[in-house]
Amino acid sequence: MANTFPQLLLEHARQRPAAPALREKDYGIWQTWSWQKAEDDVRALAHGLAALGFARGSNLAIVGDNRPYLYLMFVATQTLSGVPVPMYQDAVASEMAYVLRQAEVEFAFAEDQEQVDKLLALRAESGEDAVPGLTHIIYDDPRGLRNYAEEGLISVEQLLELGREHAQAHPDLFGQWVAAIDPDATAVILYTSGTTSRPKGVCQTHTAYITAARGGVEVDGLNASDEVLSYLPPAWAGDYFFSMAQWLVAGYTINCPESADTVAIDMHEIGPTYYFAPPRIFEGLLTSVSIRMEDAARIKQWMYRRFMSVAAQVGADILDGKPVGMGQRLLYGLGNLLVYAPLKNAMGLSRIRVAYTAGAAIGPDLFRFFRSIGINLKQLYGQTETCAYVCLQKNGEVKLETVGPAAPGVELKILDSGEVLVRSKSLLKEYYKRPDATAEVLDAEGWFHTGDAGVLDADGHLRIIDRASDVGRLNGPQGSGQGAMFAPNYIENKLKFFPQIKEAVCFGHARDHVCAFINYDLDAVADWAERRSIPYAGYVDLAGKPEVLQLIAGCVEKVNADLAAEEGMEATQIKRFLVLHKELDPDDDELTRTRKVRRGFVAEKYRVLVDALYSGKTEQFIETAVKFEDGSSGTVAATLQIVDAKTFPAVREAA
Repeated sequence: MANTFPQLLLEHARQRPAAPALREKDYGIWQTWSWQKAEDDVRALAHGLAALGFARGSNLAIVGDNRPYLYLMFVATQTLSGVPVPMYQDAVASEMAYVLRQAEVEFAFAEDQEQVDKLLALRAESGEDAVPGLTHIIYDDPRGLRNYAEEGLISVEQLLELGREHAQAHPDLFGQWVAAIDPDATAVILYTSGTTSRPKGVCQTHTAYITAARGGVEVDGLNASDEVLSYLPPAWAGDYFFSMAQWLVAGYTINCPESADTVAIDMHEIGPTYYFAPPRIFEGLLTSVSIRMEDAARIKQWMYRRFMSVAAQVGADILDGKPVGMGQRLLYGLGNLLVYAPLKNAMGLSRIRVAYTAGAAIGPDLFRFFRSIGINLKQLYGQTETCAYVCLQKNGEVKLETVGPAAPGVELKILDSGEVLVRSKSLLKEYYKRPDATAEVLDAEGWFHTGDAGVLDADGHLRIIDRASDVGRLNGPQGSGQGAMFAPNYIENKLKFFPQIKEAVCFGHARDHVCAFINYDLDAVADWAERRSIPYAGYVDLAGKPEVLQLIAGCVEKVNADLAAEEGMEATQIKRFLVLHKELDPDDDELTRTRKVRRGFVAEKYRVLVDALYSGKTEQFIETAVKFEDGSSGTVAATLQIVDAKTFPAVREAA
């Protein structure tokens, strides 16, 4: 059995050489790589790298959007027993510099001129961001690079040609390289998102990721006939699991969109059967649906509300094959014809057989919406250190509030503190050059300490409460000690279910009550404002409109009503909130590159706003430094209104 990534690729090329392995949309036309062409290109790329002096054990940085040659470069690097190090394509130069220096990178593969310019600038830098050791840069897209003559810069086409010549001169080397790969050697270094500290390089072996991929393929019956759209950042552990490990284990076809702007169109054309996305993508899909319905004719709005009510009652049960009355089943079938099927088609999800969300907790209301209209959306729980593989929800056993049972080959344990521990073959080998950090998370018995707080239910399904470091407690009534448990992410997900809310940050630990920062969704709220003839000059101006504050207050009120009805959660209702004057942004260090809130950083950066929320003020002026897309800096200033939210008494069911 093949037990390394290059061996898996060669196995598919032998068994079905003409079958499609990858596709890329270029200038509106889909280009296809067969498994045989994929092998031929990997062979040429590996020989080309060897001809340039790439050595066994060296690291090669990869930065760019999803492209066939980007994924094939992963395999070519591994063929030489080297280690690919993917980086986030939207990272600023200083973030790239840290990874390139820490991973001692000499070779890099860049998608296009934008990424080449970043790398060349870092190589020429003389300050702390300098990366003088970066000697070779290979690029895929030649547009804009015709007149570049920097030393060590070479196109992928030139590398392929160099590799073919090298292969002719050394015909036996490729087979020797593949045979010499150690399955337990590091296959990839994936850097953590850096939510609370500098990113760490997670070293994962061939064995670890292939074991995880085989477990996922077994659970969902993934096979060579499946189609996926690979559009998530290749530096994310989830994309490596989805677009590399499972691709090479199951042998399905991965499709690379023309650009980030064409993903929705390309989804329609491909009609993926297997789909993987973080909650923010599903939040965006729901927001787009809500905007379209706001603009729809009244009869369509009535029909949508009527049949979505039916879907909420029986849709998930029908999806899971549970008994549903004939009348409701017929009504749901009519709803599918008139509402659900057109909705799925509009989102490009008509052919979905299995869809997963991972990377962050998904709100139960959002989860319920997609399952109710017949999309087999499930949760996958994992971390970069576990190959994104700990728990998988199985068909027919999906619970909205859990992430499912332990995946095949995974053991779970919950400490008295509530922290989730994991043991499996898919754990990290080590943090790159960080033995101290490795010792902190891997104990002597082989358990990985996730840092997440969770509980196991009677069926062995895991429910993640929040990051253990984020879970706290409100102050109790005077003289009574600690109050109710405070899990900010749980409340934030309830807020983000509303299409008008894009991001939320809640505060409450060691406080008397909960307060929140809210980012509104510009697309949804701008559409709402325009239909009501509310003028605005931009994000900051719209954020301060009384009508917008009232709109957001209505969302908060509904969340508070839900919390009042949940046992033990009534004390965590949001008492006060404000709408931030700017969107939280990774370039401003407020979010990670995977769009997770850096909670501690945000609390410190906006301390004046937190203090205003808890001091009873009704408004607060703030001026904030920001980084613009062109690399320049500036400030955004505003006087923010603080809103008192409506709260509710606890709802108790009659005995």
